[in-house]
Amino acid sequence: MNLRNCSRCGKMFNYIGGQPICEPCKKAIEEDFQKVKTYIQENPTADLKQIAEDNEVTTKQIQQWIREERLMFSEGSPLKMTCEKCGDRILTGRFCAKCKASMANNLNDTFAKPKPAIQQPVKQDKKAGMRFLDT
Repeated sequence: MNLRNCSRCGKMFNYIGGQPICEPCKKAIEEDFQKVKTYIQENPTADLKQIAEDNEVTTKQIQQWIREERLMFSEGSPLKMTCEKCGDRILTGRFCAKCKASMANNLNDTFAKPKPAIQQPVKQDKKAGMRFLDT
């Protein structure tokens, strides 16, 4: 049994894996997420501070949901994140589509099986044959 303290409320709970947050806090975070999601659908032009204040959620938590791609904003939204690799403006996630594709290709190249080298037949020279000694 792996006991840990919840990083949100400090209570002890049986830690299974993932974020060190107890079940009641996970449920509260999910309720906050649903509340923020409906707020954004109703107010697509709201900025980060306004969303956080009106829903009593930290801006850090909202940014985490955006990075996890749980929240996505429309093109007209003032909220935009930056790609962690190239710095382009994106609406959701950590990386832009171009950087995601580049990283996926690099990863595929890393795990690709090397192609076996084609072996050339050994040339047989007349002088390289077997020799016998006279005894």
